[in-house]
Amino acid sequence: MLLSLLGWLVRSVPALAQSAPALPPAVSTEQSMSDAWWTGPMLANSAETLPPGHFLFEPYLYDIRSPHTDSFGSRTYMLYGLMNRLSIGIIPVFGYNRLGNGPNSSGIGAGDLTVQAQYRLTEFQQGSWLPTTAIQWQETLPTGRYDELGNHPANGLGAGTYTTTLALNTQTYLWLPTGRILRVRFNVSEAFSQPARVKDVSVYGTSQGFRGTVQPGKGLFADLAIEYSLTERWVLALDATYSHNGNTRVAGENILDPASLSFPQQVRLDSGPSEAFGIAPAIEYNWSPTLGVLLGTRVIFGGHNSTGSVTPAIAINYVY
Repeated sequence: MLLSLLGWLVRSVPALAQSAPALPPAVSTEQSMSDAWWTGPMLANSAETLPPGHFLFEPYLYDIRSPHTDSFGSRTYMLYGLMNRLSIGIIPVFGYNRLGNGPNSSGIGAGDLTVQAQYRLTEFQQGSWLPTTAIQWQETLPTGRYDELGNHPANGLGAGTYTTTLALNTQTYLWLPTGRILRVRFNVSEAFSQPARVKDVSVYGTSQGFRGTVQPGKGLFADLAIEYSLTERWVLALDATYSHNGNTRVAGENILDPASLSFPQQVRLDSGPSEAFGIAPAIEYNWSPTLGVLLGTRVIFGGHNSTGSVTPAIAINYVY
């Protein structure tokens, strides 16, 4: 009896297997890159370059809030794809300072103007570990007022120096267990400033009658940014930053004594090195792959020889 039953099972299993319904093919829940739209995080520059002939227009409006001071400003990125892998652009800045312990700016003024070029070295391909990478050069021109400020030191919106910034920008994409995309940027840059002449009241703390020079220290900046694609249109973003600035030295003489009589006195001011950490949480909403808005806040924690600040900001990102 047992042998007969086993024989029946051997003959029946193949037939049952053939008559059983086939399982549906596995459906991928992994988000496609075309289903994720981005404006970019608040601080980290993109490692991508624009296609030749295309423009990017991204104005920021912000308020740098620190003790006794509100610095209202705008910073606008205007970039153009000059050729394959190469984008160029300008970044004009305007501002207005409101002081709690002195006169405000006498009006909205222009800050220093930055020109830049970025060359893309590699481009991310899905399935590869290699990120998008680019080298970036920026030159900041001393177009903003910085000295001879008289009774309105709040009119100082510039640094007075030519500053060269070299950066390495990177960007990659990670797929989380949820299937959603996490875009990651890591950028590091260093800035080198030329000396500049300083006269009278300036942003460097000099007073009326001062004649001399300033030599800003080198500046190092690193930024790790992540963006989580909640939906096609909504994105959560976060920057984590570190900055280190070398000693800024002001040296010269003051040709006036407190009674405004000619009496030269040697003056030397050293800021000392400083460092600070910061974060910038933000939320992005995208109407289309080429148009989006960002709303965020940068928080700088007072580190060594630095002052903390809170900076709410809004930006529009448009590519065409």
